[in-house]
Amino acid sequence: MRFSPLARTITLRIAGVIVLLAVISFLVYCLLYFAPGDIVSNLIGTKKTDPAVIAALRAKYGLDGGLWSQYSNWLGRVLRGDFGTSVQNQVPVLRVFREKGGITGILCLLAFVITMVISVPLGVLAARKEGRWQDSLISTVSLVGLSAPAFVIGLILLYALAYYLPLFPVYGIGTGFGDHVYHLFLPALALALGSAAIIVKLTRTAMIQQLAGDHVMFARARGLSEWRVTRIAVRNAAIPIATSAGLVLTYLIGGTVLVEATFSIPGLGSALENAVQFKDFPVVQFLVLVVALLIAVIMLGVDLLYLVLDPRLRRRTE
Repeated sequence: MRFSPLARTITLRIAGVIVLLAVISFLVYCLLYFAPGDIVSNLIGTKKTDPAVIAALRAKYGLDGGLWSQYSNWLGRVLRGDFGTSVQNQVPVLRVFREKGGITGILCLLAFVITMVISVPLGVLAARKEGRWQDSLISTVSLVGLSAPAFVIGLILLYALAYYLPLFPVYGIGTGFGDHVYHLFLPALALALGSAAIIVKLTRTAMIQQLAGDHVMFARARGLSEWRVTRIAVRNAAIPIATSAGLVLTYLIGGTVLVEATFSIPGLGSALENAVQFKDFPVVQFLVLVVALLIAVIMLGVDLLYLVLDPRLRRRTE
């Protein structure tokens, strides 16, 4: 059976993702294994406990073997579809993901929408007004957004828009989808402002190159309106914008930990932080793999989006 170049490329990328996940899972397991602290000590605290009970706990959680023994046991269970139980909360790992994942998903999606709504128009405007005060103002604001960490922006937004001007709640996630969006708007804005600065810069650069191209000059010579000329330039600049959007989305997924801690949001970032501190192996392994898988799928989606945006790439794969 012969595969098309596109199918072969996708197959190789999926195989690469599987290898990458295996490597990441082993490295993370090694880091947790050699990190200071012990799960059993975290469970029993400062209470005096019979050594037999400690030995039973170590056997129950598979901690009485070496690194390779523990990792191979964990991997074997995962390959059978058993992701384990949280040592800290005594609930299945999948249940932890179901309870926390929705909030983090809404937060990331909302931050991504805010990022794209703010950044692409500003990048296009800065390119169209290159060298004028509008370009200078947008570039300066972008530089500030790029320099400030998300948790600093989050603290400023909390004081400005939740404490002094009580437009948004200080903490909590609300109930129902609409209330979730309202409660998560400030955290999403804190995540979005830094990433929007990156998209503004890349969109501006791509648009300046397109607006200086011969095809744009030809379009103007044909008497097309500036609106239609801008649409042509935006369409041709879509590939670098899509690339940066994919990278920003991966950053948003990874950047939720600090923002969730700043706004006391009980999402996956907070769950991962607690699990790392407790050395809760099953939860840490599962969440890290989910994040790595999401990032890999997003990057694969960006590569496939190139084929939609650029007919020349489609012809090469046919």
